[in-house]
Order: sequence, then C-alpha cells, then structure tokens
Amino acid sequence: MLEKLANVFRIPDLRKRILFTLALLAVYRLGGHIPTPGINADLLQQFFDQNRGTFLGFVDLFSGGQLRRLTIFALGIMPYITASIILQLLTVVYEPLAKLQKEGELGRKKITQWTRYLTVLLSAVQSMGIAVTLEKSTLAGGTAFVNNPGIGFILMTMLTLTTGSAFIMWLGEQITERGVGNGMSLLIFAGIVVGLPRGVLDLVDKVRTDAWGAFTAPAILLLVGIMLLVVAFIVYVERSERRIPVQYAKRVVGRKIMGGQSTHLPLRVNAGGVMPVIFASSILTLPQTAGFAFRDNRYFGPLLRALGWGEPLYTLLYALGIIFFAYFYVSIVFNPTEVADNMRKYGGFIPGIRPGKRTSDHINEILTRITLVGALYLIIISFIPEWMIAGIHLNHLPGALGAFFERLPAWFTNGLGVNFYFGGTSLLIVVGVAMDTVTQIEAQLIMRHYEGFSPRSGRIRGRRTWA
Repeated sequence: MLEKLANVFRIPDLRKRILFTLALLAVYRLGGHIPTPGINADLLQQFFDQNRGTFLGFVDLFSGGQLRRLTIFALGIMPYITASIILQLLTVVYEPLAKLQKEGELGRKKITQWTRYLTVLLSAVQSMGIAVTLEKSTLAGGTAFVNNPGIGFILMTMLTLTTGSAFIMWLGEQITERGVGNGMSLLIFAGIVVGLPRGVLDLVDKVRTDAWGAFTAPAILLLVGIMLLVVAFIVYVERSERRIPVQYAKRVVGRKIMGGQSTHLPLRVNAGGVMPVIFASSILTLPQTAGFAFRDNRYFGPLLRALGWGEPLYTLLYALGIIFFAYFYVSIVFNPTEVADNMRKYGGFIPGIRPGKRTSDHINEILTRITLVGALYLIIISFIPEWMIAGIHLNHLPGALGAFFERLPAWFTNGLGVNFYFGGTSLLIVVGVAMDTVTQIEAQLIMRHYEGFSPRSGRIRGRRTWA
C-alpha cells in the first residue's frame, strides 16, 4: 500500500492536482475561523448546544460547524446545492432550459452561470433572514446575540455571508476543474470530517461519566460496531452493479474483421451516489431556515415543529424526497435511448432483445428496478443510525396514536443522545465521497500504467529506471 501511495506522488500532474486540492481545502478551513462582525460567538455556540438534534444541527453539519460560530463561510455549500436543484428541476418543466441543456458545452456553461447568479441571490436572502433572526433572538436570560443591532449590522452580515458563499462556490469549481474529485462534495466531506474528533471526545466523555449508567460501555461498543457494519454495507452497495450482457456482431472493415466480442453494460445500484440525500435534506431545511423567525408563531409554529428533525412528517417527506431525487438524478446522468442508439450504431445488441426501442425499454426497466433498490438503501443508511441518535418521535403523532406510542421506552422515542456527527447521512457522505475520490485517483494511476489501489484494478507496474 505504501508503494501505491508513493506512485501517486511520482506522477507530476497527479501530484499537482492533489496538492492543489489540499491547498484549497486548507483555505476553506481557514475561513471557518474568521467570525462575522458584530456577533457574540460564545452565546451563539451555547444556543446551538442547547438545540442539538434539531434542524440547526443538521444545517451546521453541512457547514462544518461554522454556522454555530457564524463565520464568513457559515452558509456553506447549501445555497449552491439549492440553486442547482432549482435549475435542474426547471430543465424538466421549462422547455427553453431543456433545449439549452442539450446544446452541449455552451449550454452547460450558460446554465452554470445562471446557477451562480441564483446562488448569490439565495445567499443574500438567507443571510438577511439570519441577521434579522439574530437581532430578534435572545438566550433564556435575555442576553442578545448581536452587539450593535440595526440596519448596519444587517447589511454587513448580508455582505459577509453572501461573499463567503460565493467564494466557497468558486473553491468548489476550482477543485472540480483543476484538482481531484468533485469540489462541492469534497467541501461537504471536509466540513463533516473536521467534526468527527468532537464526536469521538463526546463518546469518551460519556464512558468516563457513565452517562447511561452501567449500560454505557456496552452501548458505546455496540454503537461503534454498528458504525463499522454501516460503513461496510455502504462500501458493498456502492461497489455493486447490474451487468447487462452485450454482444457485438462481426464486421468486415477493409481486410480486417472487427467486433465479434462479448462485453457488458454496467448499471450501478446507486448511480446517484450521495446526491439524492443531499438534495432531499437541502430541500427540507429550506422551510426551517426561512421560517425560523416564526417558530413561535400561532399558525406557522406547529407546521415548523412538525417538519423538525426526527419528527414523523419530516421522516416521511425525507424518504419520499430521497426516492424522487434518486430517480431524478439517474434520469439526468443516464439516457437509455441514447445508450441503445449508440449500441445499435456500433453493431451491439443484448441477447434476446431486439435493437432500438426494445433495447431502450429493457435497459429502462432494469434501471427503474435497481434505482428503487438504491433509493431504499439510501433511506436505510440515512435513517437507522439517526433514529438511534435522536429516536423515533412517534409519540408526537396526534390523537390516540401519539398516546399509544407514548408507552414506548424513552431510548426508542428520544434516542441515545450521541453526538450528531455519527449520523447515517454523515457516514454516507464521508464514505461515498472518499470512494469516488479514490476511484478517480486510481483511474489516473492506471491510465499512466501504474498499479491502482484495489486488487482488481490491474497489475501493470510503473517503469523502473536503472542507474
């Protein structure tokens, strides 16, 4: 393994890409220590500690803990993700955008430009909402979060947070273009990983203080074991694929006979990766973020509480959102009709299936089934660990249902209270992004005739020079 890691830095281009990526991630983390002017950061962090396990903790996860300190990067990558979702949904329902998407590189650049504009607009709206909410909010003792409230503070907060969000967007695009891996995913990855030591210390403190009584040590061991099983399950499913056999007929080209080979068309079980989870979670955090100032309102308060993290309505909408975005993302990245046409153009066919529309329908049918399996896998990974952390709030259901579930044990309805960083969503993002990045590095190694990381990647050694 050390030899394989050394090969990474023997390739000048790959070495520059990795160092460039690490440098920009370091800049991202550096910005996480620059506070927004006019905020009492200690009181704000105390407020977030009191509201751990709510939507605030969920949003804070994607910002790498920067929202609790309200740094210049507090909005994180969420405005860009939300803008991307809106533009991608509009390409389905708005015909001019759909035509623009089909124009190739020129159309993609135009949509990317509009995504940037929309990101800035959303960042301005969200930063204004945060500034107004902080001015009106106080701790239990009546202490204010803002040192000098007024229009000046609102404008300064809007300018700072919007600029920070635009800079994060630029960092992500630069990593994608000139670094290794997907820039936006790596920024989320860096934000989550930086909080893992805090989660480990939280577990150590629970063991030291016997937070759960005599059951504390076995519970921690059980939790760590479940985490390892979840990671293994994620790796197994992410590597799984359905292989459709494809046969290419023999063709005579000049004096040579081409084709006549058997191959396969690989369809990943989870083709969308972590994107359906990120899309669904970002959509569900929008009402909470926009309506946070109305959480005590007579009319909007009950709805916002019903959409809180761990509530039954939130769980239902989250599951439906993951299923929807799993199919939506696959429909964008994979076109069965185009695959069938290319296959027929080069003399390929699926045994027992006629070329053309029948092949397209066959691929689409298989893709529909395995996408459902992938979506259910994402739901399981996202919910099971988080239910262990925050519990299943079935006792909050209205009427007799809530009274019936009130009899359940407290650890079932309220969870074990473990640090949020061990949630299924965070594990899924960390493992998924890490695997995608390693796969890209491995592809670069194999392309340059070096051995990859995995045993199945080939045994082609790099050239040796002899003195």
